[in-house]
Amino acid sequence: MTDNLLAKIRAMPKIELHRHLEGAVRLDTLVDIARKNGVEMPEYDVETIRPFVQMMPSEPRTWQNFLAKFQVLRQFFAPSENICRITREAIIDAANDNVKYLELRFTPRAWNNSSDCPTHQIVAWACETATQTAKEYDIQVKLIVSMNRHESLEIGHEAMKAAIDHKDLGVVGLDLAGVEVGYPAHLFRDIFHEASEAGLGITIHAGEWEGPQSIWDAISSMKVDRIGHGIRVLEDYGVVNVLIDQGIILEVCPSSNVDTGVVADMESHPLPRLIANNIKTTINTDDPLVSGITLSDEYYRVVQQTPLALDDLKKHTLVAAQSAFLQDKAKAELVDKFQKLLYP
Repeated sequence: MTDNLLAKIRAMPKIELHRHLEGAVRLDTLVDIARKNGVEMPEYDVETIRPFVQMMPSEPRTWQNFLAKFQVLRQFFAPSENICRITREAIIDAANDNVKYLELRFTPRAWNNSSDCPTHQIVAWACETATQTAKEYDIQVKLIVSMNRHESLEIGHEAMKAAIDHKDLGVVGLDLAGVEVGYPAHLFRDIFHEASEAGLGITIHAGEWEGPQSIWDAISSMKVDRIGHGIRVLEDYGVVNVLIDQGIILEVCPSSNVDTGVVADMESHPLPRLIANNIKTTINTDDPLVSGITLSDEYYRVVQQTPLALDDLKKHTLVAAQSAFLQDKAKAELVDKFQKLLYP
């Protein structure tokens, strides 16, 4: 029965709206890059590097440990041309998991952290690679440019300008990620208002490591369309009502929430309660490498360890289609496509 359920989930056409490119790298690619670029490792094999970039079973679940994986990963992103290979492989991996629509977000600063490569060039490489790979592998791919709230406004402004300039080449949104604690979203208000006015979708990481006040900060100041994570919103039903009234979508990443220590385990994840409170939610991986999962794995865990059933996953997929950062006509076509795929 278990194997049959997993097979059904793998065969199911899926949508992912919240996947970070930097957290979707193949382990063997990291080893290959390390060998080619002279990144020192005791041994050049997958198991040597795994505990440095992936949450291990015995490791304490904290957001500090989770983010530490990205500090290691950034060492592998130079030279910046590696973005082409990693983008291509991330899209192929999603397509092989039967993801048919993917919004892949990436942080340009992570790719030029140790070089002087212009942000525009990095975004251009990602766009070109995504467009070509999507055609080859029968998957629709759009890109979201991200910035970290614990980095400078100057870095954020560069990322926003590059995102707007590549709007016709596959970039559909702008994201604010990084350390929530001590770095309020509203500091980036002007950057995100300009992006929204230019027609980009706005998604803000909030309400994961900090409480509902973080979500309110994003909603009240950032012209937000979606919230990344947002699972602590149930601590304040005033904010819950605002989410519902404004139709703001939560990009929920259950395994990641466990890995960052926000939720003790999958059984106690608030996803079912979010749904019961009429909050629109989608299910995502966040960082497949760091959590050691695919989207099918995420779906399987949700069905096995929460009250949600396979039909609930289909409903979530349609919510995701309705929440995609697409123009009205393209979004309607995506919804219609998935309606027919999921309910033939």
